[in-house]
Amino acid sequence: MPDYSIRRARREDIGPIVRMLADDQLGATRDDPADLEPYLLAFDEIDADPHQLLVVVVSEDEPVGTLQLTIIPGLARRGALRGQIEAVRIHADHRGSGLGAELIRWAIEESRRRGCALVQLTSDTSRTGVHRFYERLGFVPSHTGFKLKL
Repeated sequence: MPDYSIRRARREDIGPIVRMLADDQLGATRDDPADLEPYLLAFDEIDADPHQLLVVVVSEDEPVGTLQLTIIPGLARRGALRGQIEAVRIHADHRGSGLGAELIRWAIEESRRRGCALVQLTSDTSRTGVHRFYERLGFVPSHTGFKLKL
């Protein structure tokens, strides 16, 4: 397995991140690597927020994986913090290498380090293979999610 490192994403990583987001059956319909401006604006907001952490997995100086971790304070569960994992992607050339599992484990540990009582994520209902992946990592399908497109 190649050497990997996980680090905070930088502005110059946005192109490779967006390409990974778009290289997906759902992302292909909603993400556009040809126009990075909205992603750069979003990156600036994410990067300035101490409750947000956008990371990349780097191999040979190239981003090959990414996720966003949001630390959510709340009143429920005695004021517990939650780690919300979003936008997990692994470059096609690195899928099946165990990198995705390592990235999720990293996010769990980072959530624990930041004092979170639980880690949660959502996944589109059509991604049944990914659901099995998360279950193998100990996640339990416990809720039904709803979205309203604005």
